[in-house]
Amino acid sequence: MEPASMDNLCILYQSTDFLVVNKHWDIRIDSKMWYEKLTVQSQLKHQFPELVDPDTYYGFRFCHQLDFSTSGALCIAFSKMAAAKAYRCFRDRLVTKVYLALVRGHVSMDRTTIDRAIGKNTTEGMTHMMCTEGTQGCQNPKPSQTELTVLERGFYSGDPVTKVLLQPLTGRTHQLRVHCSSVGHPIVGDFTYSLKTDNSPYRMMLHAHHLQIPVEGELIEVTAADPFTHSVDTNWERSSRVNSLHDIIKGLKGKCVTEQRDRNSVLGVQAEKRQVKKPSEETEEEREKCMQWLNEWATS
Repeated sequence: MEPASMDNLCILYQSTDFLVVNKHWDIRIDSKMWYEKLTVQSQLKHQFPELVDPDTYYGFRFCHQLDFSTSGALCIAFSKMAAAKAYRCFRDRLVTKVYLALVRGHVSMDRTTIDRAIGKNTTEGMTHMMCTEGTQGCQNPKPSQTELTVLERGFYSGDPVTKVLLQPLTGRTHQLRVHCSSVGHPIVGDFTYSLKTDNSPYRMMLHAHHLQIPVEGELIEVTAADPFTHSVDTNWERSSRVNSLHDIIKGLKGKCVTEQRDRNSVLGVQAEKRQVKKPSEETEEEREKCMQWLNEWATS
């Protein structure tokens, strides 16, 4: 992938209310550091100066987050009302998020759910990290689940690796990185969760591949091209294919369309009968859970 620049922001989807870009793996979404001139925010300001929202700190309303070293689909709302629609989808767990990753070693199980609570690491020198329940210094662990599906097994620069599809069912900080590391298969290039030993690849191999947000009146559905192929990175050599990425995404798309149709049908019946109830006010606990989901959609 070519280096990030002001002019190479890749647009995946654009409508009146939303924009989805393919975030580069080597830039932050935004930054308060004066020396970091190149961010997604600065790319957006350069390419869409007329869409800058003066009511926001960074000029744009990011519907969720992606970590500095994670690439892929990132959604931006053009107004407060549009952002609220996306917020409700995240709150109600209607959003579908699919990541691709290369992990160290050959994962033995073709499909598994990693169910390990994640908390803050309080160990000296590791407070910037998260950890799983039961490990030394793990504070306030919360339930966390990630579905892992093996796509391909092969080698990266001669070392055994597995290409996996990851679906976070919860939204904890660094969830995918922590979960993969906890089962003995850290993400290739993850310097932090390899305890500073995995520093040879040019990037961390984690990519937000597919995103579905069924906002009211609009279905946002995008796929950011798979960067973990031999044609993109010749260090990656596939030796066997286990599950089809194309078939999995096709199934998710079909499921989303069906759920959206059923949801619209229910809302239509409610409207006809005038039985649409005013939504109850969010509890503090619901608000906290949703903010975790929004702020760490990346779970990376």
